[in-house]
Amino acid sequence: MAAARLAAGRFVEEYPIEKTGLLLIGPIGVGKTHLAVGIIQELIRSKGVPCLFCDYRELLKEIQNSYNPQVQTTELEILRPVFEAEVLVLDELGAVKPTEWVWDTVSHILNTRYNDKRTTIISTNFSDQPAGQFSGPRASVREETLGDRIGERMRSRLHEMCRVVQMEGSDFRQHVQSANFR
Repeated sequence: MAAARLAAGRFVEEYPIEKTGLLLIGPIGVGKTHLAVGIIQELIRSKGVPCLFCDYRELLKEIQNSYNPQVQTTELEILRPVFEAEVLVLDELGAVKPTEWVWDTVSHILNTRYNDKRTTIISTNFSDQPAGQFSGPRASVREETLGDRIGERMRSRLHEMCRVVQMEGSDFRQHVQSANFR
């Protein structure tokens, strides 16, 4: 975790000279979202950088909802802030089961930000491995990877857009006494 904290601090110090984003990878509960939010809070507070936080699942739901004729929002209206934010945090990338529409949507978002040279910070619970090449019974016991969830083309694009920060550890939420929500 110290290495991830150091990478985050270095990112904030070097921004905007170094605009390469971060790809925060690790298991559930190690603090990826917490670290990403801390980065954008510091960029906003100390450097006045316009930043946007998006939960990947919620963003996809909003886009899907824009296709409803009774909703007065268009897909472009939802995506414009995502495309234009100087720094975007895209949290939980890969959390939605991939379909052609999901792959097309994530490709559109990442390619637009790449082409516009916008900084993107991404968190994911999926390992940074290629899509599985197993079929049959072996495929069902293998853990899904980032390549499986977003496709190899986009996984490759992320490596060009971001520095990988691997975060290891146990689920912090399992070790903390939670508030009583009853």
